[in-house]
Amino acid sequence: MLEIKDLHVYFGVIHAIKGVSLTVNDGEIVTLIGANGAGKTTTLRTLSGLKKPSSGDIILDGINITYTSVQQRVKMGISHVPEGRRVFSTMTVLENLELGAYLRKDKAAIAKDLNMVFDLFPILSDRRKQMAGTLSGGEQQMLAIGRALMSRPKILLLDEPSMGLAPLLVQEIFNIIRDVNKAGTTVLLVEQNANMALQIAHRAYILEIGSIVLSGSSEELMKSEDIKKAYLGG
Repeated sequence: MLEIKDLHVYFGVIHAIKGVSLTVNDGEIVTLIGANGAGKTTTLRTLSGLKKPSSGDIILDGINITYTSVQQRVKMGISHVPEGRRVFSTMTVLENLELGAYLRKDKAAIAKDLNMVFDLFPILSDRRKQMAGTLSGGEQQMLAIGRALMSRPKILLLDEPSMGLAPLLVQEIFNIIRDVNKAGTTVLLVEQNANMALQIAHRAYILEIGSIVLSGSSEELMKSEDIKKAYLGG
């Protein structure tokens, strides 16, 4: 479904992404793990079109989308839940969700997807008329995911969905990510909570200082002594 080939990204003279190549197959959850500053967020921002690469290719369903616009990528099936949630705080929950479907014209299907989001996140249904800025951190994360799902994505890019959440909410968010995937949405997950990410992902890539240093099935990586020491507290 999604393939990155030899991606290079610079911020001025800083070489942030150094020849990254990875694939995300249809129906998978793939996680990208690394320390702060490894380049995880930059990779997602480049995939969604918010950052332009210096070189390399981004292929979605066999089509090169490296230099297409953010809007076009959303139309083609990429939806990005950014780090920090970034909900529209002075708009209601419902208005935030409706904005997620901004590029769609299929009103009946939009209504159906809105009900799907409310089924997935019942608390958002209860708070549909509430200003998004008054929600708790966990509720805002649910809203950010729900808003992304309203574009009916083929692949969902999730950047640090557990950041700042209490442990019980972290478990709930990861359960929801698994449910979203089981319902048919492919997921590329960036996450510092490596233990939780590896528990739900099919495969993983380890990113260090802008380069992929290791990849494999989640099961294989969880058994790796180096990964245990570096990322799992082992």
